[in-house]
Amino acid sequence: MDSAGREVVLITGCSQGGIGHALAREFAANDCRVVATSRSKSTMRDLDQDPRFYLQELDVSSAESVERVVSDVVGKYGKVDILVNNAGVQCVGPLAEIPLSAVQSTFDTNVFGTMRMVQAVTPHMASRRKGKIVNLGSVSVMGPTAWAGTYTASKAAIHALTDTLRLELKPLGIDVINVVPGAIRSNIGNSATANYNKMPEWQLYKPFEAAIRQRAYLSQSLKSTPAEKFAKDTVAAILRKDPPAWFSSGRYSTIMAILHHLPLRIKDAIINRISPINSSTT
Repeated sequence: MDSAGREVVLITGCSQGGIGHALAREFAANDCRVVATSRSKSTMRDLDQDPRFYLQELDVSSAESVERVVSDVVGKYGKVDILVNNAGVQCVGPLAEIPLSAVQSTFDTNVFGTMRMVQAVTPHMASRRKGKIVNLGSVSVMGPTAWAGTYTASKAAIHALTDTLRLELKPLGIDVINVVPGAIRSNIGNSATANYNKMPEWQLYKPFEAAIRQRAYLSQSLKSTPAEKFAKDTVAAILRKDPPAWFSSGRYSTIMAILHHLPLRIKDAIINRISPINSSTT
């Protein structure tokens, strides 16, 4: 049991170099007990000797893995105060040709993985009538670009689910927060490229190959917000006594919020300047 009274934070997707890793470090800096998870402990080895962290291997696409980890954390600490659903995968490719197996895999991690975690922790939080569930969406939902439709659709689902969960869990004493990152410097570009390299050769979109591949790195410019800065601002918002229902931070977050409300013709023109559909226009 957790005798120190510190808040216990369970975070998915904490591999080094990612947003989850930065969030884990920032929660620890705010005197929280952090359960940092990823599919392999080796991706979090820099946290291994730090007593502020409890490392667990977790695959959010496996119901058995989710139940095992949540039960272990509740057994060890007696509670989960904050769940941060950060684990996610990028998926780049034209919707007309992308293998449906890749679409299903993306949704299984990004959407169903989040729901597995929510359903696993909610009974424990409800029994104490206290808790916070944080789901990570994406500003791409506000202005979808070409080639990232699968990822954007999965995050749009997260936005909708989070809005509903906020209403449904409030009577149980649970706050639900939609965290919407902008362009944050992380390892997502590398992981997106690794996934893209497994894609088949395009037929209809072969002339767009360079532009499609470039989309994997759209958020990773030198002007992208450092993950540490994003984590500091985000954790401060989450730890408030009355946290916001929606929190967005990072490069492009403001412009994407504005784009969301523009007429589609104008929105499409602006987005195509940010992320040209054909690499020959870059």
